[in-house]
Amino acid sequence: MMNAAARLGGRYAAPAAATGAILALSISPEIAHAKEAKADVNAVKKSIAELIEDDAERRGDGTSLTGTFVRLAWHCAGTYSKVDGSGGSNGARMRFNPEANWGANAGLDVPRKALEAVKEKHPEISYADLYTLAGVVAVEEAGGPKVPFRLGREDADSGETSPKECGLPDADKGSSQNTRSHIRDVFYRMGFNDREIVALLGAHALGRCHTDRSGYWGPWTFAENTFSNEYFRLLIEERWSPKLSHNGKPWEGPDQFEDSTGKLMMLPSDMALVQDPAFRKIVELYARDEDAFLKDFASAFSKLLELGVDFPSVKPWYKFW
Repeated sequence: MMNAAARLGGRYAAPAAATGAILALSISPEIAHAKEAKADVNAVKKSIAELIEDDAERRGDGTSLTGTFVRLAWHCAGTYSKVDGSGGSNGARMRFNPEANWGANAGLDVPRKALEAVKEKHPEISYADLYTLAGVVAVEEAGGPKVPFRLGREDADSGETSPKECGLPDADKGSSQNTRSHIRDVFYRMGFNDREIVALLGAHALGRCHTDRSGYWGPWTFAENTFSNEYFRLLIEERWSPKLSHNGKPWEGPDQFEDSTGKLMMLPSDMALVQDPAFRKIVELYARDEDAFLKDFASAFSKLLELGVDFPSVKPWYKFW
């Protein structure tokens, strides 16, 4: 984002002494100070996009890092609590215990390792910015909306400041009512309303579940690398029934739902969106109005990725003296 002096142009340019001013930042001792060199966001985004494309070509099976990068960004930020300000995307604490070993983060070592190549190429970007930016790039490269993003997250040097408990949403709490209550409890704790909740869960348009990570199996849509409102359309229009078998054998995984083909799945938390009257109205809106969904998602996802980050306020140059 251009600063005020750059937008106003040379005629109103600040004196050299003012433009060279450095603001002192007060940062928690657990957080490492940012490097002086500022990352080139567009260059980093290009490197992430190339990584996604190259990885997809190597796989050659229609899967990609797209959904995994969104999950990584989501889980970095989704620990936030507005009650005490703990958690959030600042710190990239998922690199350390306890977050690295949380069951909810199973398999996220894969995208973190993949992003090491980008970090090596752009050492000036923090891991916290890199992990969240990867989610933004994944959404945009999949045809989703442009997501507002700014740098400024710092890296922690340990997991000491991680929340004591995971705090990420579970897929099932044993009953529809309990699951709906759980969804609201988790998202309200972060400061989201019902419309933002449904918009954020629309990220399930991307990616799939893996039995060796979450225990669940399958993609939510037939276009798992395309960001659209298809997830909501399927929730409303498809007939979903409990999954009983898999590859000709009894299903032994956790409770989930499948479509008439047996190739798509929904989690109990997904079905909660159509079982709850207030949530369902929003699902129906997004199913018929993709533009509304894309707009709301961009706003809610940007908000999510900034949770727990104390971005420094930079004064306009004309207020430095």
